[in-house]
Amino acid sequence: MPPAFQQSVIDEFRANAGKVGGPFEGSDLLLLTTAGARSGTPHTTPLGYVRDGRRLLVVASDLGAPRHPDWYRNLLARPSVRVEWGAEEFETVAVPAEGALRDELFARVVAEAPGYAEYQEATDRVLPVVVLELPGPEATAPAVTSLADKLVEVHTWLRAQLLHVHTETEAHFASRAAHRDAGEPPAPPLGLQIRQRCLAFCQALDFHHTAEDGHMFPAMEGYHPHLREVFDRLREEHRGIASVQTALSALLADVAIAEPDRFRAELTRMTEELTAHLDYEEEQILPLLAEVPWPPAAPAATAS
Repeated sequence: MPPAFQQSVIDEFRANAGKVGGPFEGSDLLLLTTAGARSGTPHTTPLGYVRDGRRLLVVASDLGAPRHPDWYRNLLARPSVRVEWGAEEFETVAVPAEGALRDELFARVVAEAPGYAEYQEATDRVLPVVVLELPGPEATAPAVTSLADKLVEVHTWLRAQLLHVHTETEAHFASRAAHRDAGEPPAPPLGLQIRQRCLAFCQALDFHHTAEDGHMFPAMEGYHPHLREVFDRLREEHRGIASVQTALSALLADVAIAEPDRFRAELTRMTEELTAHLDYEEEQILPLLAEVPWPPAAPAATAS
């Protein structure tokens, strides 16, 4: 799709709550915003989708081209994406389906949009099917009116993502043990679902701690110099957690996690160290942030 035409589709989508005319009239379209694999620059792409319950399915077909489209390579490197769907907009983790699940979901897509079968026939690569989970009704977040609320919101997301990865990893190891005990072929290796969620968690954690070290902690120290030891401890814990995060990120560099036992050990270490760190941080600094409004007030205009 030529860039100028693609931008016109994006503009029309946003102006009309997801409705687009011309060649896409009546089509089910969404806008997927990924971050560039190397640059981190946001890129928005209009894509057709098929709804499957609480998830939206998009296929990295590129009309049957021999290489995966850029947006797919972006989400493998940076799994956190933004989806615009009709008048709704939400953040999610993009997870390509694998194995039998991929085949099942591709058949589901083809049943509704047969053209994807032709795209698959046109290329030797297996067309990836990417799952974008819709936020559930329970996902409505409490109001954020202070910096303390914002910090709790971020910590809650980090805890939930880490728990999700940890739970799925333990389920994988339990399945692997059951296969072994039954004398069956080994269970498949740790898959893309675990990789994508863990990589999204690691990237969000790095952004959060960098922001704290570079902005929030120095500003708070200026107002509360008597808490210097608290902030020194928090920074030291950041450094320790960063070493675990670096180890995890190295294991997630490839699409397949090559060392599942080491990954499991590092994930357990991350769970223990980060949980203790978040608990201590909330105990020490949440009361200090309760009166700081969020979002910050815009600076007052000055007369010229």
